[in-house]
Amino acid sequence: MNNLKANPTDQALAALRYQTAARDLEHIVRNIAARYIVKQVPLTWRLLHAIEAEALADLGFASRHDAVMLGLFERPSDLPYPETDDTVDFGSSNALPAVFAFAVNAYEDAAREAARLAATQPVPRDMTLKRAHA
Repeated sequence: MNNLKANPTDQALAALRYQTAARDLEHIVRNIAARYIVKQVPLTWRLLHAIEAEALADLGFASRHDAVMLGLFERPSDLPYPETDDTVDFGSSNALPAVFAFAVNAYEDAAREAARLAATQPVPRDMTLKRAHA
């Protein structure tokens, strides 16, 4: 597997291993983020770093994937991000470390689902009457 250009099968297997590890890590991150989402804890930089640390330290994840694969998901040390209680905002950037992207997506998905549920909730009857009389 050292020379991926020599054997397309090795390249395909490496890609499959990476995809499997990425799905595994995303599942772990989403489960961690869900604990905070249900408590309505906002996604701050400090929380994002905590989610990243917990996900990458997950023993199940480490046992299912080799060290080289695990290293692909670690954020490079030369990519510093704030460690404050400010709300996370990446703007329009799409170049995020994997764990950060998975956590942000989990929060965005939860917000969309909450908005969808709020839009489909029927207005209570007493609220309808109050609006009509106002």
